[in-house]
Amino acid sequence: GHQVLGFSRGDYHKEAEAMGAHYYTHIDDFCEEHPDVVILCTSILSTKSVIESLPLQRLRRSTLFVDVLSVKAFPKNLMLNALPDYFDIICTHPMFGPESGKAGWEGLTFMYDKVRTHGDQRYGRATMSSEDRAEAFLKVWENEGCNMVEMSCEEHDRLAASSQFITHTVGRVLGSMDLTSSPIDTKGFESLLNLKQNTEKDSFDLYYGLFMYNQNATDELNRLEAAFAEVKQQLFGRLHQYMRADLFPEVDDSLKSELPSQQTTAHATSTKVESEKTVVDPKPVEATKESKH
Repeated sequence: GHQVLGFSRGDYHKEAEAMGAHYYTHIDDFCEEHPDVVILCTSILSTKSVIESLPLQRLRRSTLFVDVLSVKAFPKNLMLNALPDYFDIICTHPMFGPESGKAGWEGLTFMYDKVRTHGDQRYGRATMSSEDRAEAFLKVWENEGCNMVEMSCEEHDRLAASSQFITHTVGRVLGSMDLTSSPIDTKGFESLLNLKQNTEKDSFDLYYGLFMYNQNATDELNRLEAAFAEVKQQLFGRLHQYMRADLFPEVDDSLKSELPSQQTTAHATSTKVESEKTVVDPKPVEATKESKH
């Protein structure tokens, strides 16, 4: 088992007591307990200031630092630069939150990257090696049924930009449209409403952090904007073809061939009927020619 220690700017003594954890109101007191693992549960925007405020000299040199941010290259580089070399680092991203994980973590994805561990090395009175401590931490999530995915921080950010960031973007766009439920909602529309509602529960700071601290986010935003423009162009381009064909039928026959197949087929059938009505029997013409001789 393991013991949980907590520290935050607010007063969470009651919440900590309810779950059997120990809570500290001062960061020095927390660090002097020499926790084996320090998990940074901060917002993306505040991570740098939080790390810089830690009294690192009060921690054991065998301490393992872990972050749970939704972006990964940023905290990786930040911790590598800010933390002394003797601290271990694992970057993680539980791909779920309070809502999606409230019924348990079974089958939910937990991404991690062992950025820096010191193998079998032990410091001072440490009872576990650096590698054993890292494995013990990851085992907590594995034992809860998480789908453990080891991946580099850079690969995570590339994939998350086209999934998590796009999801948040679409959810916020839907929120700006003030969409509401109706008696004739389809399942697809209900899914969109759920996306909108889930996104609105997250702060804008989180969304901004996903954009600002993932170098792939701008490219995905541009791709989304280009895709929307392309679909819009398809709609208005088709409408333009229909309008031209109706306004200038005798001049713009070439446009009719570009309309949908059913429209072209109808036009061809109409032309065939017209031609059949104007066929002239050749026999009377020949008789007229003979009578002139």
